[in-house]
Amino acid sequence: MNAEIKNSMDAKHFRTGYIAIVGRPNVGKSTLLNHLIQQKISITSKKAQTTRHRIHGILTDTQSQFIFVDTPGFQMRYRNQLNQIMNRVVTQSVRDVDAILFVIEARRFDERDEQVLKLLPTNIPVILVINKVDRLEKKHQLLPFMENMARKFGFAGIIPISAATGSQLPALLEMVRPYLPESPPLFDEDEISDRSERFLAAEMIREKLFRLMGDEIPYSTSVVIDQFTIEGHLRKIFACILVEKANQKAIVIGKQGEKLKLVATQARKDMEKLFGSKVYLEVWVKVKSGWADDVNTLKNLGYE
Repeated sequence: MNAEIKNSMDAKHFRTGYIAIVGRPNVGKSTLLNHLIQQKISITSKKAQTTRHRIHGILTDTQSQFIFVDTPGFQMRYRNQLNQIMNRVVTQSVRDVDAILFVIEARRFDERDEQVLKLLPTNIPVILVINKVDRLEKKHQLLPFMENMARKFGFAGIIPISAATGSQLPALLEMVRPYLPESPPLFDEDEISDRSERFLAAEMIREKLFRLMGDEIPYSTSVVIDQFTIEGHLRKIFACILVEKANQKAIVIGKQGEKLKLVATQARKDMEKLFGSKVYLEVWVKVKSGWADDVNTLKNLGYE
């Protein structure tokens, strides 16, 4: 362990705490988490509900250990058991943390954001994070928007950022730091997540389904890791993609298997980058009708 960090961790005033990242779908929560910890552990796409699980991302510096809790986007569009579980994860997460980052898009606040705002507790510091300011053509419109948002809730702070470019992220950390309780670190300095490699491998495959498939197919899919072994510097992974219907299986596989091959190839490259080793990956597709409404199946898939 770095001596400077070790000495600081032993000091009296080291801070460690949990920070929930919440917001409606597609505001950039997972992109923000990945940039904060400088590693990709939370999958991203332009489609809503890419994130389905609560994921902890860990950042440790000489003064503090930030444990960020990435949550699914709270939404009411899909009403199956899976989405009820994901919404419950959001409501539970905002109760069990030391601070909350409420992420919205610059100059965009609608009824979906309002739904999340109503979930926020008043006894936990909430920092309003206005994301995607790099996309604003008229920067002077940001200040009136911030002033209007300040009237909606007693925010502990308001900060405009760009998660995509990393703009203002150091300032965001300094805004959060005082709300972390004085405590020694809960994780080792070099840990970046509490999730296993097995879980992260499944997420990498699922991300490619969201990015490479049509609008509806990804919402009907999930990924099961049947086998994950480490042999020296090689990880051997055998995975199964669950779909609801036979015609969805044909779409995921694609003509002569090309679509499935593309999903596997891109996922494998991301795994090799994250794990720092070679990966042998085999992926196949299985029809399991009603999996998103089956409580036992969802439990086996790791949904809380």
